[in-house]
Amino acid sequence: MNRQVVLFGGNGYIGQQLIEAWQQRDADVTFWVVSKTGRNIPQFANVHSVVADLSQENPTLNGLPEQIDYVVDLIGAPEKDPQTLIRLNQNPARAMQRLAETHHAIAMGFIGGTLGPKPFVAIKRSIIQSLQSSAIPLAVVAPTLVYGAGRKDAMTRWVPVLKVIGRLVPSVRPVAVEEVVSKLLNQLFAYSRKEPEREN
Repeated sequence: MNRQVVLFGGNGYIGQQLIEAWQQRDADVTFWVVSKTGRNIPQFANVHSVVADLSQENPTLNGLPEQIDYVVDLIGAPEKDPQTLIRLNQNPARAMQRLAETHHAIAMGFIGGTLGPKPFVAIKRSIIQSLQSSAIPLAVVAPTLVYGAGRKDAMTRWVPVLKVIGRLVPSVRPVAVEEVVSKLLNQLFAYSRKEPEREN
């Protein structure tokens, strides 16, 4: 049976790597990438774009399939303004939970964060705790600085330094995006082997 996967922010850095890795391990899958702009959508026949502002408290999600097997939230960023921090991190996660519960999804997926400003790390931790209270299983990976697959920005210049420090303090070791994606998929697929029977 073709699996239907909804990816919040699937057009971003981790999302694009996740789609490629997922397809290598599961050919019978269709992706629905939900993003604010609809840009940078991976060009595959089984990838569809859904435009929605997930920073809103109750975003309108039109065009999604009736069957949804997995929902993964890849949206999040640190922000100084508390309200903006909530909009960019908490609101998408709540929308994911509502969607997953409404459609009786097999599992949810979430990217946490252990490196960055304290409010950002704290809200990510709080979101994970809230999602874990759902009846829908949660796959979660909470990396430090993610690098690789051509990423070049102001943050990746710290990768060499953090690799050295990480030998002494493993909690700050930067993580390759391939490792993040692999860990997330391993958890999601573990739940799929326990997929409950769907009601008619």
